Amino acid sequence: MKMGGLGLGPCYVDKYSRKGVRISDLFHPDVFRKKLEWNISEKGFLLKNFYGIDYKYDIEKIMEEYLSYASSIRKYLINNISSFLNDSIESGKKILMEGAQGTMLDVDHGTYPYVTSSNPVSGGACTGAGISPRSIDKVLGVVKAYVTRVGDGPFPTEIDGGIGEKLREIGGEYGATTGRPRRCGWFDGVVMKHSARVNGLTSLVVTKLDVLSNFEKIKICTAYQKNGAIVSDFPSSIEDLAGCEPVYEEVDGWNEDISSVRSAKELPAKAQSYIKKLAEIAKTEISMVSVGPERSQIIKL
Repeated sequence: MKMGGLGLGPCYVDKYSRKGVRISDLFHPDVFRKKLEWNISEKGFLLKNFYGIDYKYDIEKIMEEYLSYASSIRKYLINNISSFLNDSIESGKKILMEGAQGTMLDVDHGTYPYVTSSNPVSGGACTGAGISPRSIDKVLGVVKAYVTRVGDGPFPTEIDGGIGEKLREIGGEYGATTGRPRRCGWFDGVVMKHSARVNGLTSLVVTKLDVLSNFEKIKICTAYQKNGAIVSDFPSSIEDLAGCEPVYEEVDGWNEDISSVRSAKELPAKAQSYIKKLAEIAKTEISMVSVGPERSQIIKL
């Protein structure tokens, strides 16, 4: 099983083993030194015995460097972010929280083990920021008009060959950091329903609608099929997901450039029909669509 290994997983391991170094530790040198000594001992052992790297760390040098950061960053710190945010909510201020990555990379609700180390679903905002779920009044989901994935793992609607490559090239689907080509597929309604449910979406934004302008026919996955049975809910087992085949509904493409469209009523009828179909699958209203990368190409519905 091939995994990434370049992400922040090791930081989460330290966090949940209760040995992670926190920003507040820089203001308590005794605590910082104790954690530093423990981490150097453990990581040094792992590096030497599992990776053949025998590196000698200078604790005093590390202490001096990192404690020097304390005075520089102190002015940027908020003592208790939960209190700060809740006071802001009570005073009527508007707060916008942006999630990273996506639902299918959630360590609990995604395609485990091909996931990140945290909870990028909307509920993660509450645990991360220390606010009540009752304080959130809108959850805006963002989804492409088709599906992409970077890295390994089951991908039922993936398109192999020409059409998939065409989607990748038109959509510029390459990893922003690594440049890796993204795997491309048709819109997955099973994933969409799963995501809408676990996030409690109140509305949806559909991006890159213009990329589909170059296709005569467009497919939408409405369910999976496994061993002759219809699967409507996203499987919790990665093995079950790997055995699923998409059930498609094929619709006509609009086959015309929509990048200059600036209002919903100017969209081709077939494009409007496609948007409506996605909203029905998600059981969520679509509030915006984009027809290009510029801010001016975002259409409010």
